[in-house]
Amino acid sequence: MKPASTRGRDLLSGPILRTLALFSAPILASNILQSLNGSINSIWVGQMLGEAALAATANANVIMFLVFAAAYGFGMAATIRIGQAFGAGNVAAARRTCGTAVGLCVLLSFLVGTLGWIFAPELLAAMSAPQETFGLALTYLRVIFVAMPASMVTVILGMGLRGGGDAATPLKFMILSSLLDIALNPVLIGGLGPIPALGIAGSAFATAIASVVSMLALVAYVYARDLPLRLRGKELAWLWPQADEMRFILAKGLPMGAQMLVISAGGIVILGLVNREGLMVSAAYGASLQLWTYLQMPAMAISAAVSAMAAQAIGAGMDQRLHHVARSGVLLNLAVTGFLCALLLLFDRPALELFLGFGSPAVDTARHIQFLASWSYILFGVTVVLFGTMRAGGVVWAPLIILAITLYPVRLGFYYLFYPLLGADALWLAFPVSSAVAVGMSVMAYRRPGWRARTRAVPDIEAEEESHADADPAGRMAPNI
Repeated sequence: MKPASTRGRDLLSGPILRTLALFSAPILASNILQSLNGSINSIWVGQMLGEAALAATANANVIMFLVFAAAYGFGMAATIRIGQAFGAGNVAAARRTCGTAVGLCVLLSFLVGTLGWIFAPELLAAMSAPQETFGLALTYLRVIFVAMPASMVTVILGMGLRGGGDAATPLKFMILSSLLDIALNPVLIGGLGPIPALGIAGSAFATAIASVVSMLALVAYVYARDLPLRLRGKELAWLWPQADEMRFILAKGLPMGAQMLVISAGGIVILGLVNREGLMVSAAYGASLQLWTYLQMPAMAISAAVSAMAAQAIGAGMDQRLHHVARSGVLLNLAVTGFLCALLLLFDRPALELFLGFGSPAVDTARHIQFLASWSYILFGVTVVLFGTMRAGGVVWAPLIILAITLYPVRLGFYYLFYPLLGADALWLAFPVSSAVAVGMSVMAYRRPGWRARTRAVPDIEAEEESHADADPAGRMAPNI
């Protein structure tokens, strides 16, 4: 017997590798679309308003990344718990978790949005935003803070749907949001007919409008299609954060959000070291980063898919399937990321010239950087897939510790130790060295039996069935025989 379909993809039966590939594809498409949306909007701002406005959006986006890092952590914690509930066949428990996650993030987003609006000047001053871009960044940032609740609901609800095996629905509304944002940017920036030219505020309003419309459409779709995570009647009370659910989301979500901050801070440190090498190296590294953004996306999508599949396997008590999911995730990452890496290295010159221009002397430097460091993302993918599996079992501190060790003592230690001998190459070689150490440490953490033993008794899922059954008599999914 197994739980019935959640109206998403069945993650508990069938060939694991094929299921994982099909489930991770919409997640990958969403990630690519989000990046393309940001890139196209930057082109609109840069072309229509100039470099100062583009720099202003960059400063504002750094702040927003820090805010959404916390939302990512809470969303992943909710995804894990929702996946475990679906695996156990308990829709009521999944709805309760989703309600708490949405309610908590809405409350936090209203609080952060209000404080962000008030203290936006101080935030920008703390970042040493250039004076010539300060006013532009302030306008842009304040509008984005206003739209934060809608963005949070979309992110959290989308992650919850993925926990139930539905990656297609979040993709549909990512497409809607991106198309609206891209289309509205030039209209609101430059004006059209009766619509006045709003300048940089227009770009922020375009993003805000797209976020609100996408959120409303997603919620309407969930109810129109009667998807499993919709709340009705007494269940609506679950939008007020439940104490036990909130404890789980905070306890697991904060370390996962911290992982994003550790990665971001590590990137800032590396950027500072790169800038010491001069303008040409900085330009070459910037172009490399653009390509690496897309190179790491498959691993991130596969890791998210692995987390959902592993969480459902844990909820269903399928211990053996858990290991097969992790192995399939590693193999899929090696195939996809390895292929993309090879493709990138074969056609690196034309790809880099898109960013640096034909004949730029920085192209050869960037190609050298690519040759030494790009393949580290294959190793990075193995690490994040194992992290995704352990995360489904509630292991959140080990990945954070591994990242902190490999991105700082290992990567920076290698750089400072070998820089006198290798020069700037020590920086590029530090990428694969730290990635190799991360793989070794993550394999050791994954092989430890303690966390897998704890997954055999997932807390609260079955108990909640009894205590919340009266909220929704149909809350327990009928089994398939």
